[in-house]
Amino acid sequence: MFLRLLDIEQDKIILIQPIFMKKKLLLLFSSFLLPILAFSQGIDQQIDEAFRPISDFFSSVIFFEVFEGAPFVIILLVFSAFFFTVYFGFVNIRQFGTAINVVRGKYDDIEGHDGASPDATVDGDIRDTIRDESKDGEVSHFQALATAVSGTVGNGNIAGVALAIALGGPGATFWMIICGLLGMSTKFVECTLGVQYRDVGPDGTVYGGPMYYLSKGLEERGFETLGKITAVLFAIFCIGGSFGGGNAAQSNQATIVLKELLGLESTAAGTVIGLILALLVAIIIIGGIKRIASVTEKVVPFMAVLYVLACLYIIFSNITLVDDAFGLIFSEAFTPRAGVGGLIGVLLIGFKRAAFSNEAGAGSASIAHSAVKTKYSASEGLVALLEPFIDTVVICTMTALVIIIYNSGGIFEYGGDGTGAVLIEGVAYEGAGITSKAFANYIPYSSVFLTIAVVLFAVSTMISWSYYGLQSWKYLFGRGKTADLTYKILFCTFVVIGAAANMGSIWAFSDAMIFAMVFPNMIGLYFLFPVVKRELARYLAAIRG
Repeated sequence: MFLRLLDIEQDKIILIQPIFMKKKLLLLFSSFLLPILAFSQGIDQQIDEAFRPISDFFSSVIFFEVFEGAPFVIILLVFSAFFFTVYFGFVNIRQFGTAINVVRGKYDDIEGHDGASPDATVDGDIRDTIRDESKDGEVSHFQALATAVSGTVGNGNIAGVALAIALGGPGATFWMIICGLLGMSTKFVECTLGVQYRDVGPDGTVYGGPMYYLSKGLEERGFETLGKITAVLFAIFCIGGSFGGGNAAQSNQATIVLKELLGLESTAAGTVIGLILALLVAIIIIGGIKRIASVTEKVVPFMAVLYVLACLYIIFSNITLVDDAFGLIFSEAFTPRAGVGGLIGVLLIGFKRAAFSNEAGAGSASIAHSAVKTKYSASEGLVALLEPFIDTVVICTMTALVIIIYNSGGIFEYGGDGTGAVLIEGVAYEGAGITSKAFANYIPYSSVFLTIAVVLFAVSTMISWSYYGLQSWKYLFGRGKTADLTYKILFCTFVVIGAAANMGSIWAFSDAMIFAMVFPNMIGLYFLFPVVKRELARYLAAIRG
């Protein structure tokens, strides 16, 4: 009895210490950011001017063209997705039903699942509240899919689709759909490998993703040095992706809709909103995720469902225009309007925005899917292939239909000024602002709803990506507290940069960082896809057995 009481008291001490530490970290972070408010007048422009050269540099390096208008990274993504689709016998179509059955739990009896106490703790956080961080291996296939979809469904679906249509016209939607369908096969390969080569720590913590299947998988194949180099490169690019697409682009879109809703025109409004968002994110990623994540994991899927229902309401309310909208999507995919970049331009815009939204080929999703509890790595690969379908084929297409239906009367000109901004009633709108105008035309007070949705999606995506980036940071710099804090402060700083900078600069940098991850990741996929084929055969044999 005495020993049991002693253990309880020690547990209290262990739990109390992180609470005080987290408060100190929050005070430190606040003292780092809040002085910026004193110099906020005009700081938006200063931040944008300072950030634009960085954005332009990375964009020019990553999107180098093999011929005019065709970046190599896009060609690599398209070819690889097509190759994996054919090599695995159109796994994205033939095994679609199997994937749904895995999520439904039909094959759980061959997995050998064990029970896990929901009160177990990891690093001071309640196990059941850190599923979005994928820090344990006790989540089901359904939970893994729900978590991953919550991370991918967001502003790429709202702002990214609007940007694609504004730049490339309705035809860009067709190529987004094609990219989503092909990307299902790529996602299957990388998430199977993520589970196959994951690393489980002594405390049960799971570490997975391209860093591990590159280093461990290529070493297994006799390419140890190449594996180490590509793993480090991926970790670096993933950190950049967490600062860009998983952070700055999200706060940028949240700021746009908040400024529009609140009627803010101050040159410092973006910085102030960014500081508020950064403080909120800091509370979550520095102060612990126990309570807030338990709410977020319920609110975000709820908002996603509401968003889909709102899209369906607009689509069915204008059902007579849907066939015309699809007609434009298909016709302009091959015969686009003049001024939107030609056929190759529209194709590339569609593929770029789809890949940014569903992240197939970037490898980031495999970090999250690695946490699933399964005996068969291919089982989670099959679950993962549903993500691009849900994210791109379904939700992105719904958003596109809403915008195209809204513009059926020629309210704005596709292509605009080439920056992604379009003129609506004499006012320039871009990204989420375009989607917001389309919603407001059919649903009263929808601007409030969409603003809340964009902000919630932005925060949830930032939380997910902060974990992806942190795992990569730990891979490079170790798992010490100082290294963790350094990353988190940098991450929150980019929240402010994203809110203050111009949309074009932010999205160019974000695209560059996300697509940079493709290069090292694809090396791993091409070296290791025979392993995936073996694991798929093993899992399908277990199902038949």
